Amino acid sequence: MESLNPRVRLAWLLGAFVPGAIIVGVGVVAVRIGAPVPLAAAVGVATLVVALGLVAAVYRYRVWRFEVRDDSLYIVRGVFTRVDTSVPYVRVQHVDTRRGPLERTLGLASVVVYTAGSRGADITIPGLTPTRAGELRERLRELATESEFDAV
Repeated sequence: MESLNPRVRLAWLLGAFVPGAIIVGVGVVAVRIGAPVPLAAAVGVATLVVALGLVAAVYRYRVWRFEVRDDSLYIVRGVFTRVDTSVPYVRVQHVDTRRGPLERTLGLASVVVYTAGSRGADITIPGLTPTRAGELRERLRELATESEFDAV
């Protein structure tokens, strides 16, 4: 099974700081408006949230794997709840690559697989190099097209 590019860990680690910054910001605002909330409590909670986010990012990288099989895309992910997903190519509607600002800065891209079915049935494979993401997108598109013709 294929793992993600190691640089995705940095994106996930940076993402762990966002909730902590929000908590500290709320604590500062609360102190400014005179609420009886000590700023030290907000900083303590923020530190705990960031620490848990950092640990989760490390474990998330260790678990995340995917494999392009003959009949489906297979993905294993999840820190607390392990999720094994098998996406049959016949269910694939279309495939995109996505590069947000942080991904572009880190030289990464994601592949998004849109599937037939319920709303929110999209699968995202993060942490790929742009070249690998393009190759994977095209390979999945080819496999989806082939399976469409096989199903008819």
